[in-house]
Amino acid sequence: MMRFCAVGFIFLWCCLIARAEEPAWKVSLPGWEYAFPRDHGSHPDFQTEWWYFTGNVTADDGSEFGYQLTFFRQGVIPPSVTIPQSEFVVRDVKFAHFAVSEISRSKFHHFQRLSRGSFGEAGFDDATRLTWIRDWTCELAGDNGFLLKAAEKGVQIELLLEGEKPPVFHGKDGISQKAAGEGRASHYYSLTRLKTKGTIAIEGKTYRVHGLSWFDHEWATNQLTADQVGWDWFSIQLNDGSELMLFQIRTKAGERDAFSSGTFVYPDGSARAIPNTDFTALPTAWWKSEKSGGNYPIEWKLFVPSLDLALTLRARFNEQELDAAPFAYWEGAIGVTGSRGAAQVAGKGYLEMTGYAGRIVGLQAK
Repeated sequence: MMRFCAVGFIFLWCCLIARAEEPAWKVSLPGWEYAFPRDHGSHPDFQTEWWYFTGNVTADDGSEFGYQLTFFRQGVIPPSVTIPQSEFVVRDVKFAHFAVSEISRSKFHHFQRLSRGSFGEAGFDDATRLTWIRDWTCELAGDNGFLLKAAEKGVQIELLLEGEKPPVFHGKDGISQKAAGEGRASHYYSLTRLKTKGTIAIEGKTYRVHGLSWFDHEWATNQLTADQVGWDWFSIQLNDGSELMLFQIRTKAGERDAFSSGTFVYPDGSARAIPNTDFTALPTAWWKSEKSGGNYPIEWKLFVPSLDLALTLRARFNEQELDAAPFAYWEGAIGVTGSRGAAQVAGKGYLEMTGYAGRIVGLQAK
């Protein structure tokens, strides 16, 4: 108990230092020149950052799985503030979410870790490791490849991801505007088609798996406004070699914010922006969580008229909610069918829905 009290006191003291000196974090503005592999690493001048991996894989015996491994960095003391040289005083808090969806059994496993990162137990940019919390790690494997490892309570992944397309930049020149006002945006890019192979182990049984993954990397400071209460985010990999990312931000009034947008990636890796006016996302079925009370739309119709694209997507199974304090959100594997022009298409992807079971934390204006 005393250890947790000490951690809480140090964290509060760090926040008070930052507030007392009122330093400014950098915000996401035009002019950023992306460079890789440098920008796969951390950006500590910005307050919030995440490395977000999701994927759909199939085992040799036909069993299907979805997985998520996300590492977060939340800054509490900007680089401009001088702090004592101590293992107990840190500039940021590290946390991570790890989940595996056993699609064949409709069973969901999810875990969370939180760390200050003192004594090297968690951190960023150490040799080949981009980010880690103890034995949950993301290592760089070539310019656009990654090795992911995580294990918790009998659930384990070890996956090698290899980029089949170059990075795709969202928004204008990689600045994804999320609200009105200078800097209410994120630096945001994705690797939308990562060839994936490795192993997943559950309850003592190890599966050799292969499939596709998706990588999102964003860094920002104070993106959202107080009126924006959550978002719906779709990542879709189609069997014609194309990918689609859409997000819609929801307001307190129950409307879609005008800063919602997306990106379509052609089979050759070229991309086009999708503005708010060029897509429709209609929920058609819901599932209510007994744990959080959140009522989530788990089936959607998506339309992008300029691409003559019409898709139906549905959760592979309903119970894929991460009930992770201090907030709960739905994050799970989806199946996709539909058409692009006269051609029928199908695919897989991931759906993230926040703000249905309480306010989101860490991204909104005060």
